[in-house]
Amino acid sequence: MTYDFDEIIDRGRTGAEKYTGLETLYGNPDAIPLWVADMDFKAAQPILDAIKERTENGVFGYTVKPDGYDDAVCSFQKRRKNWDIDKRLMSMSLGVVPSICMIVRELTRPDDKIIIQTPVYGPFYNAVRNAQRELLESPLKETDGHYYMDYGDIEEKARQGAKYIILCSPHNPVGRVWTRDELESLGRICVKYGIKVIADEIHSDLILWGNKHTPFSAISEELRKLTITCIAASKTFNLAGLQSSVVIFPDVETKAAFDRAWEKLHIECNNVFSLVSTQAAYQYGEEWLEQLIPYIEENINLVMDYTSKNIPLIKPVRPEGTYLIWLDCRKLGMTGNQLTDFMVHKAGIAMSAGTYFGKNGEGYMRMNVACPRATVEKALKQLQTAVEQQFI
Repeated sequence: MTYDFDEIIDRGRTGAEKYTGLETLYGNPDAIPLWVADMDFKAAQPILDAIKERTENGVFGYTVKPDGYDDAVCSFQKRRKNWDIDKRLMSMSLGVVPSICMIVRELTRPDDKIIIQTPVYGPFYNAVRNAQRELLESPLKETDGHYYMDYGDIEEKARQGAKYIILCSPHNPVGRVWTRDELESLGRICVKYGIKVIADEIHSDLILWGNKHTPFSAISEELRKLTITCIAASKTFNLAGLQSSVVIFPDVETKAAFDRAWEKLHIECNNVFSLVSTQAAYQYGEEWLEQLIPYIEENINLVMDYTSKNIPLIKPVRPEGTYLIWLDCRKLGMTGNQLTDFMVHKAGIAMSAGTYFGKNGEGYMRMNVACPRATVEKALKQLQTAVEQQFI
């Protein structure tokens, strides 16, 4: 079937964080919400049908993982990434961020040093600090709006005794889809120093313009043995509110330790609808996904072209994956708080502040374009007007 991503859907009365947070967090309930990383699109029809069918049963008691769930996950990864997963090493979880937090808390030691590559998704910082582990920041290199890993700095952190690295692949917020060569270079450092990898690959199905995602653990057997990978249908199919993810472990002992940690909290099974929706997404959602990706690409093209012609003081970084655009606003000459205030109260747009992703995000904003094109167009026009009134 053909999906209509131009449809405007009212999320205002659904408790959607993206909308309810406008007043409490931004102080402008009328701002266009382009911050929280979910989509303003309806889920694929097979997912809606599966949820409806399950709802009509009318009984929502304790529910175990259905037959075919693991096969659906593994088959999807094989089709999309040529990644063979041993389903005996898979565990369900409430989400990628909860999984990372649990991994850091339960599978690392109090004196372990953990590397993150900044600017990066804010909860990475909290996962390390809240567990009272030592955080080592390795800033990405930036050249003409393109970001690279700093292998020399990573190796220096390795020599300082780093035991883990949290890898964001594809990278949020800069949108890099790391090439196999880049990941192999990182992998050589990890093997040399015995650094274990927690790979957040939640955006790995949202790959743009023919780029190719390489699962880190699929590069070699050596790296598979060092890697815990977190994936989910939530970003891919807009199911974040159903709270479900999958974690793939290098061995049964590590998986068992993770599972025991959840059991201590008496959290051993997922929400009934998360199970139904995830399985339906992986089995039947690809038609929707194949239509979504070019729509996101065109939204990104719109932002790139519009800013180049009309708002040259703002330089978007073209993402290779995700539906998030990293906007370089440094030529506006504002601090983090000033920039957020300008965007919210002058331009009427709520975006994620660059400083949420680390101190080297100063002067940047993250823009979510997983919304109808009319919304992106409206935001760009408002931004142009605000910049012209302030600076021209």
